[in-house]
Amino acid sequence: MIGCLIGEVLALEAPTVVLNVNGIGYEIDTPLSTFCQLQKGQKVTLWTHLAVREDAQLLYGFINAQEKTIFRTLLKVNGVGPKMALGILSTLSVELLVHTIENDDINTLVKVPGVGKKTAERLMIELRDRFKALATGTTPANSTVAQIQFSSNSPVAEAEAALQSLGYKPAEAQKAVAAVKGDFSESADIIRAALKSMMK
Repeated sequence: MIGCLIGEVLALEAPTVVLNVNGIGYEIDTPLSTFCQLQKGQKVTLWTHLAVREDAQLLYGFINAQEKTIFRTLLKVNGVGPKMALGILSTLSVELLVHTIENDDINTLVKVPGVGKKTAERLMIELRDRFKALATGTTPANSTVAQIQFSSNSPVAEAEAALQSLGYKPAEAQKAVAAVKGDFSESADIIRAALKSMMK
């Protein structure tokens, strides 16, 4: 099992990071809470989860061990796969997710793409006890966010692509980005603002 990888960020294309570890480039899928803290050329430690399927070996990476723990806890819920777990962590900070579960706030959970009412109810039931231990000492996943460097696409296009990778429909992503793009020039800021507006 690969517990973590230490290397240099080679490329960023939401939500995937290519990390150069001693000359080997690892493709790692991340939640946007982690992705938005990375810069090209940055040396970083990513806490990883390796998923082995018949047709692929997939790496998921997180900026801290707590996010990795929450991700693995989400995977234990019936009907929640890696893509949905990443979507949940991209949309809700660890602190907000714990708060949501503690307060039976199904309305917040169903705003996450791919999470319907039945899945939200399952999450509430299965995570309540597991999250009690995490209720204290958590901090918002985006409390300190570095500037983010994308490839050649415009910040608006990058933000729309990132939201679609979470499961939002193209029209939803375009509408959310259009509503906030005038206030920001960086892709990371547009993504965060668009996510926040969709959670209202």
